[in-house]
Amino acid sequence: MKKYLILCVDDERDVLDSVIQDLSPLEEYFVIEAAESVSEAQEVIADALVDEMPLALILCDHIMPEYRGVDFLIALKKQEHTRQAKKLLLTGQADLEATIQAVNSACLDFFITKPWNGDSLLQTVTDQLTNYMIENEKDLMPWARVLDTVKIFEALNQRRSELASD
Repeated sequence: MKKYLILCVDDERDVLDSVIQDLSPLEEYFVIEAAESVSEAQEVIADALVDEMPLALILCDHIMPEYRGVDFLIALKKQEHTRQAKKLLLTGQADLEATIQAVNSACLDFFITKPWNGDSLLQTVTDQLTNYMIENEKDLMPWARVLDTVKIFEALNQRRSELASD
């Protein structure tokens, strides 16, 4: 199975550690990286690009010292190699205007508030990764045991139906 990147960005190390812990059931199938700043996140993305590892999902805090998370997600939406990645905003302080900006720019796939529930976070990330794979991966079968099995099989059936009608 091809490896994909999940990137978590937050300027607070404790938050990053908690997110990584909540996502640990996915570590066998995805490379999960943490970055404490946007510049560090950009380095991780650049390294992944060199390794031909697509960014499948980014979970980004909004309020950070150097850069707003929403602005970073919008920038990622404009780059060819990160456009398809699922983009989740994780914050306890985002204002309504920033959220509206992200939604209207079509760069935000999900909004998660702090504090979060670990099981809910894992379920949301799994749902978003399932959507990503359905949209971007040709061979879905290996992902059926890892992600949302029902959605994966529905997508496989849809693909078969489309092929049969062609």
